[in-house]
Amino acid sequence: MTRIDDRFAALKAEGKKAFVAYMMASDPDDGTALEIMRGMPAAGVDIIELGMPFTDPMADGGTIQAAGQRALAQGGSVTRTLDILRRFREEDTTTPVVLMGYYNPIYARTGGVTQFLTDAAEAGVDGLIIVDLPPEEDSELCLPATDAGLNFIRLATPTTDDKRLPAVVKNTSGFVYYVSVTGITGGAAANAADVAPEVARIRAAAGLPVVVGFGISTPDAAQDIASVADGCVVGSAIVKQIGEGRPVPEILDFIRSLADGCHRG
Repeated sequence: MTRIDDRFAALKAEGKKAFVAYMMASDPDDGTALEIMRGMPAAGVDIIELGMPFTDPMADGGTIQAAGQRALAQGGSVTRTLDILRRFREEDTTTPVVLMGYYNPIYARTGGVTQFLTDAAEAGVDGLIIVDLPPEEDSELCLPATDAGLNFIRLATPTTDDKRLPAVVKNTSGFVYYVSVTGITGGAAANAADVAPEVARIRAAAGLPVVVGFGISTPDAAQDIASVADGCVVGSAIVKQIGEGRPVPEILDFIRSLADGCHRG
């Protein structure tokens, strides 16, 4: 059992859905990112997704791309991301944290995958979402991460048909992240009626909670999606507030409104 497993079990016992919030490490700087991250649990965030800055984020829309550029300009990196998490863990040892990003910065880092997994586990990482590693490459990172005690969380999409789905969920653990719309982050709005049958199909295949992301930007949308899933993810809407330079308390109030919406679901 990981912190992610424990959190879903606790939420289920309370009859609540999981609110997952995404933010980019080192955006707009390390100190502000850490302040926001530390405030997330009290604002109702059940699981934190911490983005690792990368120069070529192919799955991300303009909002998160801009966040990555701001972070890189501040010296953001995998190492800095883990440093921020270590500081977070000085005060919070219970909130699950998932690193989200791309494989290249992990592969190219000194020591490669082996050293990354050692450092990630030591820093307090609970899971990984690496968007550009398909199931055919599970031996690269997925299986070693699982052996290291981390959940490897796979993405399923509207184009993941019944033929493809078994491969997608085979080595997935923690939860499945269902991308509710085709395209990049920050795009079209998610639709609960469309999402519901897909969530049921994926949950049956995986035997895991299914959390829905992409296209959720308001408390009402979070409530609607959470009502048909095991939780929801909000990323671009939060990152947009950070990019606008809003005060941290205001950002956390916005996050709290989204969490409240999700928990009503």
